[in-house]
Amino acid sequence: MDNLFVNALVRAGSCREHSSDWYKSSSWRPTTSPTLRRRQIGSADGARKFHLHTLSSCQALAQHIDVSPDEYKRLVDFYDEEVPTADATPPSGPAVSSPPPPLVVARVGVEKSPSTHQAWPAGSETGQRVIRKLAGSLLSKYTPHEAIYELYKALPSPRVPYLSRRTIRLLLHRLSVVERKTEASMLRYLSVVDDMKVVGIPLTTGEWSSAIAFVGRCFSRVSQAEIESALYLWKEMEGEAGVRGSTATFNILFDVAAKAGKFALAEMILMEMQSRGLELDRYARVGLIYYYGLKGDGGGVRRAYRELVDAGEIVDTVVLNCVIAALVKAGEAAAAEQVYERMKVMHRKRSGAPLPPRNWRRAREISKLLRRAARAATEDPEHYERLQKESSVAPDLQTYRILAVHHAVCTGELEHLAKLLAEMQFFRIPLHGSIFLALFKGFSIHGGVRYTTWTRSRLESVWSSYRSALNDQVEQLYLGKWVVIWSLRSFARCAGKQRTLEVWEEIKERWTPRENEMEAVVGVLGDLLSEQKGLSGPSEAEDIP
Repeated sequence: MDNLFVNALVRAGSCREHSSDWYKSSSWRPTTSPTLRRRQIGSADGARKFHLHTLSSCQALAQHIDVSPDEYKRLVDFYDEEVPTADATPPSGPAVSSPPPPLVVARVGVEKSPSTHQAWPAGSETGQRVIRKLAGSLLSKYTPHEAIYELYKALPSPRVPYLSRRTIRLLLHRLSVVERKTEASMLRYLSVVDDMKVVGIPLTTGEWSSAIAFVGRCFSRVSQAEIESALYLWKEMEGEAGVRGSTATFNILFDVAAKAGKFALAEMILMEMQSRGLELDRYARVGLIYYYGLKGDGGGVRRAYRELVDAGEIVDTVVLNCVIAALVKAGEAAAAEQVYERMKVMHRKRSGAPLPPRNWRRAREISKLLRRAARAATEDPEHYERLQKESSVAPDLQTYRILAVHHAVCTGELEHLAKLLAEMQFFRIPLHGSIFLALFKGFSIHGGVRYTTWTRSRLESVWSSYRSALNDQVEQLYLGKWVVIWSLRSFARCAGKQRTLEVWEEIKERWTPRENEMEAVVGVLGDLLSEQKGLSGPSEAEDIP
């Protein structure tokens, strides 16, 4: 078992060297053993590239095996239950036995135009130079947001009026496009929004929606505070600014309410959408799948997924990942594992289909493209068919993250986790920080007891692999507050106080934390070394930040 686990860990961490055409082999099958063979052919980075123009490739399409909507629906069949008819559940969302009162906002009758602003003249040469530098930095989507914001803050107060309408729109757009919403990115965006409010420059519907998304999604767990902030901004948007919410606005509000466990509020939001005649789009339907998972309703997950297929939406890795996560949340982990196995089989059948993009910007572009796919089903059936055939259903990092967290936190099945790590190499997915975080959390929960498979020697192997990956500067792998906390907890559980202190000394040599991060880690370390607090794990899986 030790060799299997260590080999899986090493192979998953070095999977960039594997063949780019392994999945074309007719001998491949879903693996049942973590012992897998390495192949070193070609470049994974080059093979991962997904170009939108490949959607028109007739040669690639000729290699595909057609998959019917019924086959997509059967991906989630687990109990061989009868597939409900289209009339079984209304497509507008969950049924409510006693409808809650509608959301009420005192709306202004006419939406204010965002195009009335004229830039103020800069009063000095320094101000003009800063404006030019800021406008130039916005031309590239790769300019770091920190650099953009520093230039913005260098403008003379009140800053935003000195910018043209085009620069303001582009500034907010650049600051809104992030890989993951954080408190820092939220504060940058809202700082510009506040400056616009002060001088009376209106925001567009999309800019308001982005602000709501930041306040509702910038933390790993959604609390009552985030819900209140999101609703406050929405009421300000419609009640004071006179800007009516769009489908995207309500998608965000629904997502925030659902993830906070406020299901009655989520149903009210859906009813408000229905009363306004807003149709459910791809994002809303995917959100409904996860909503039912959070409610513990596996049947609802399946119904929402089938309605998504019936609505003509494209089934891809993102949708199936949502199904897997929802089934795990609903307590149907075995069904989630079955969906994962069927993803691998379906990907193999569809020879020539691309793997999911690893670059988050490219994934965002594809998501925007697929959002319009249902409309293409009626307007351009041939284009829609190409989109469906070219969409990827292969597992990606998020697939493995969901399953790794489940097995690390809930089941404690290290052998199954090793199998997942080994299978990651076949899809050319390098080990990510979130996978190491799940492993450390697993050792802190299941280690330190007699006969456990989560032994100190295996923990040392994981720690060694993690340090090596940091030394090699593997992409998306770094020391952060949570990985530090859970690694210290795992060593305190499995190896004792002395080894925990040694690991802490190693971490301090590599890590440059913010003051609040250091305070949090030192507090946890003090508990571990004194009263041995925080060593026992939770009774169920929780989201790993």
